[in-house]
Amino acid sequence: MVDYFSDRENGPKARTEQSISPAVWAGLVASVQGLINSGAFGFRFPERCPDGQAICGCDSDSLAAAVVAEMPGLAWPLETTRDVAEGFFSQREPFAPDTLLVLDFIEFVYSALAKPIPGKYHDFFSHHHLTFDQQAGQDEFRATINRIFARNGLAFEMLGTGRIVRVLPLVLGDELRRTAFDTGDRTLDNMLDECRVKFSDRNPLVRREALERLWDAWERLKSVADPGDKKRSVQIILDAAASESTLRTRLETEALELTSIGNSYLIRHSEVSQVPVIDVDHIDYLFHRLFAMIQLMLRKKERA
Repeated sequence: MVDYFSDRENGPKARTEQSISPAVWAGLVASVQGLINSGAFGFRFPERCPDGQAICGCDSDSLAAAVVAEMPGLAWPLETTRDVAEGFFSQREPFAPDTLLVLDFIEFVYSALAKPIPGKYHDFFSHHHLTFDQQAGQDEFRATINRIFARNGLAFEMLGTGRIVRVLPLVLGDELRRTAFDTGDRTLDNMLDECRVKFSDRNPLVRREALERLWDAWERLKSVADPGDKKRSVQIILDAAASESTLRTRLETEALELTSIGNSYLIRHSEVSQVPVIDVDHIDYLFHRLFAMIQLMLRKKERA
């Protein structure tokens, strides 16, 4: 990966952006076009030399057909601008497809390319015959994609398998990865593990499901100390969480507030009066806030 001066001076940009901007999309399209020109897609969509059938490039028509079929909604040739008005006042503005569609397309590209290695030069047709190194091509593409993600502060990372995953907020991500749930209640453990997996998903709708499931886990946690008396159970858990009276009071206030949030927003209930949580930053904030509370209670419960 290129070591840029600004990164050395200021450190890497925070990976918090969750939408592919038109500028990033244009850069991705340029990278893909370069791969097409190099013949990198000839590994999967070969153009054959008329004299002997050796691979000499990429069959762009086959590539286009595969993209259109596997990426519904993605136009080919790839668009980076679109008309925003009609008639005399028509003008084109930068454009990017839906972020999830872009991420799907990047994974498609990874699966289809390989590094072309020029071999014999065919004088009559003015082209090289090509062989391919798939691993090298995929590694180079992955490095390019992750550099673009990092330089633009995008909260995504391409793994060595070609899958793109979400980069979790730094502190929360570390805690989610290293926390092993062993509450003594298998159902609660499964609920928390489900939250962990879903919150790491790149799809905001799945992350919202993680938030809903975390609130379900919160309600179950509040009853584990005394399943027959939830109010008493909460008091037992809070007493274990903090013995100092002022902090104990603040934790109880926070517990009540978290319960109120779950009841007021479209998290635990589905009445029309509930307010939906749509903004991905709000989802992250609420998940982080409740997860911190649950983690504190579980740690203190283990030591009690």
